[in-house]
Amino acid sequence: GVVEACLLHMLKRRAAGFLRTDKVAALFTKVGKTCAIAGDVCKKVQELQQQVESRKNQPNGQEPLKRQGSTTSKTPVLTPQAIKHIWVRTALIEKVLDKIVQYIVDNCSKYYEKEALLADPVCGPILASLLVGPCALEYTKLKTADHYWTDPSADELVQRHRIHGAHGRQDSPSKRPALGVRKRHSSGSTSEDRFAASAREYVESLHQNSRTHLLYGKNNVLVQPKDDLEAIPGYLSLHQSADSLTLKWTPNQLMNGTLGDSE
Repeated sequence: GVVEACLLHMLKRRAAGFLRTDKVAALFTKVGKTCAIAGDVCKKVQELQQQVESRKNQPNGQEPLKRQGSTTSKTPVLTPQAIKHIWVRTALIEKVLDKIVQYIVDNCSKYYEKEALLADPVCGPILASLLVGPCALEYTKLKTADHYWTDPSADELVQRHRIHGAHGRQDSPSKRPALGVRKRHSSGSTSEDRFAASAREYVESLHQNSRTHLLYGKNNVLVQPKDDLEAIPGYLSLHQSADSLTLKWTPNQLMNGTLGDSE
């Protein structure tokens, strides 16, 4: 959708087509006449659209039997969102979107007004360069419900392992005890359990999830609680949710799974 918005910015009416409602389709079709790569994308999109139309027109119950009997001709199941962005999506999956955008940038005077984004001598090439990365990926798996978050980084996994390894796993011979952990056998076990749970929740929050996004994290950030106290090193992290930014800081002692002797 973002790429389409860039492609449509100040597109000439002649390039977009006077009567066509799908201006992206008109642009790709026009570019495909002089750019072989875009021409191939046009053919693939037309094939996909024909397959989708034939799927719609088939009576209920016939298409599944067809698929069972034939493994070679599978009709792709495209979501409404995929059909809406089928031109950019197909070029992306075919790994040629960056080349098509670069061609458009190189020939921007044919398609765009002078003030257009892709006609800008800096922004146009930058957009084409940014698309090189996405075009290098293999889109072989469907999106899941959690497609908008990624796995945590290695140092966060280490932190999580240290927190969980520090409590209740010391007796296991197969696991190394966490570094720097001191078990205190005192009457304050309930308090320690509470802090341990808090530490685990904190480390869980460092992982990307569907509710919050970790923007930044840095260890050994010094915080001075009071003027007469020594600065304490800890882990600082910035999280973004749907409606707010949250700054968190936790002492290294708690991150390491031990409270030490300090309150």
